[in-house]
Amino acid sequence: MPFLKKHFYLFTALFAFIIYIFTLAPSVVQIDSGELAAVQITLGIAHPTGYPLFTMLGYLFSLIPLPFTKIFQMNLLAAIYCSSAIGVFTFTIKYSLDNLLVFKKIEAPKKEKRKSRGKPEEPVKQIELSDNFKILSAVFGGLTLAFSRTFWFQSTSVEVYSLHLLLISLTIFFLLKAFVSSFENDKLYNWLVFAFFLALGFTNHMTTLLILLGTSYLFFSRYGYNSASFKKILLMLLFFLPVLIIVYTYLPIRASQNPILNWSNPTDWERIYRHITGKQYQVWLFTSFDSAGKQLSHFFSILPLEFFLSLLISAIGFFVSMFRAKKLFLFILITFAFSVLYSINYDIYDIDSYFLLAFIMISFFAVFGVIKILEMKSLPKKYALAFLAIVLLIQFYFNFIKVNQSNVYTFEDYTKSVLKSVPENSIIFSYQWDYFISSSYYYQAVENFRKDVTVIDKELLRRSWYFKQINNQDPKVFSGVKSEIDKFLVELQPFERDEKFDANRLESLYRTIMSNLILTNVSERDYFIAPEIVDHEMKKGEVKLPEGFNMVPHLFFYKVVRGSEYVPAPDPDFQIRIASNRNIYIDNIENITGRMLSNRAYYEVQHGRTDRAKIYLQKILNDFPGFQLHPALQEVLKN
Repeated sequence: MPFLKKHFYLFTALFAFIIYIFTLAPSVVQIDSGELAAVQITLGIAHPTGYPLFTMLGYLFSLIPLPFTKIFQMNLLAAIYCSSAIGVFTFTIKYSLDNLLVFKKIEAPKKEKRKSRGKPEEPVKQIELSDNFKILSAVFGGLTLAFSRTFWFQSTSVEVYSLHLLLISLTIFFLLKAFVSSFENDKLYNWLVFAFFLALGFTNHMTTLLILLGTSYLFFSRYGYNSASFKKILLMLLFFLPVLIIVYTYLPIRASQNPILNWSNPTDWERIYRHITGKQYQVWLFTSFDSAGKQLSHFFSILPLEFFLSLLISAIGFFVSMFRAKKLFLFILITFAFSVLYSINYDIYDIDSYFLLAFIMISFFAVFGVIKILEMKSLPKKYALAFLAIVLLIQFYFNFIKVNQSNVYTFEDYTKSVLKSVPENSIIFSYQWDYFISSSYYYQAVENFRKDVTVIDKELLRRSWYFKQINNQDPKVFSGVKSEIDKFLVELQPFERDEKFDANRLESLYRTIMSNLILTNVSERDYFIAPEIVDHEMKKGEVKLPEGFNMVPHLFFYKVVRGSEYVPAPDPDFQIRIASNRNIYIDNIENITGRMLSNRAYYEVQHGRTDRAKIYLQKILNDFPGFQLHPALQEVLKN
């Protein structure tokens, strides 16, 4: 028992890790999973802001010989990061509870004490909590965070937020430790350790800045605004900046070596700056009050689903901490508010991860709610513990169902099926980043699966660096449009530098490149266009086929062919496992695949090949029962 009490935070982390193993994704999942895994394993450059620490640590972990696929190994690392973060967070809670007196009432140094009026101020009384209370509260707070939906989801697959959670947890701990220690033995060393982990946080994810306002409050409430405090900040910066710079030098050094994945090609200061500041994503920041209001509404809508009844305990803890640990309360509140207010001004679909620091602060409040419940004299301890256990079990049960990725093979199956469906040396033109292009990076670059196929991202063609990356992989694909690309890059430069540019000229050249890519390659290589381009860009006339060419529905994409004669397609002998734990990305895969198979069936009917049409229609009925067939095609099956 003493051993368990002494290492309670390690056991909490271990328990979380074991649970995480059961929900771990066995393969790639949606959005950036494939790209980030490929970047780590091949030591490449990830999308902005680059995540150099994440990449280097992931690369080192990928070198460990384990009896798993590489993607599973990288997903496992995410679970290690997240469970470690829970261990650090749980330890931080206990440390904070051990030092409640420090957080109760501390004033910044003043030149003169104000004269008291009326009765003299009573001395601050030590808040006595039993060690068992502290440990139980810390473990509850840790598990509340561990099984909150968005936090838990970060442990299931490759994502930069998993390492971010570990680093932000360490940063919070060393911040509180530096603050508390400053009243006992005010050594600069403690603040330098905090600065070190803060710098590491910034080398992984820029949302580390969300801790800064709360940090400033604690620091200045301790030291005040004077020359000594600013000198201390300067010394921390002198330690912070070299750590930041050393880690970020990975980007230009590695980019100069032309890795397989080399986003932004950050080899000079201009490109480095644009990359680490996420310049291309800033168009979605602070867009409008309407957008912020929509994201704020979304935040409050997911909050009950993150914590369930634990949210009520956090609400109790909010008021308890206000009186029991005023400084800590204000730090938590400021950090929570700043995190939410900043994040709601980012107008993106997958915004939930940006609220992670706010969720950490809510879990902090939950600790004080637990303390209040355990201290209630009218509630026997065994009933209090039973109630808290039920609260956690409810949160665990409902979030387990939502975050469980253990049977998700949909993205692997879809990506491999698409790549297998096309002939050798084909070109695929698409912008299905979330469920095809990102995962194709992993399978082509790491598992060497169908490396002969050149996948071109239509949206990334708007970026100067992308031409070099594709050219390194397939020097022939751009050979026929070199002059157009050269002109485009000249016009693109002022756009990327935020200088005055000719938007019409830029768009015209961009469209010319897309159309001429087809013209200059289709005679020698099979060229496939994704349905989203056909439905949007081609209907608008932004992408045009060469004269005399048409599009034929293949299996997943449209094949560009000369003339209007019948063009055969392979049998739909692929297998896509549609995960039971569905989301919008899995729904899209089912809908796109079902639609393309039905288009192929209709094409077969048009050419009098009803028997062939039935093969594709039967595939839809067997594998994608959720897809609604057109009544005319339903009649084909009946006849």
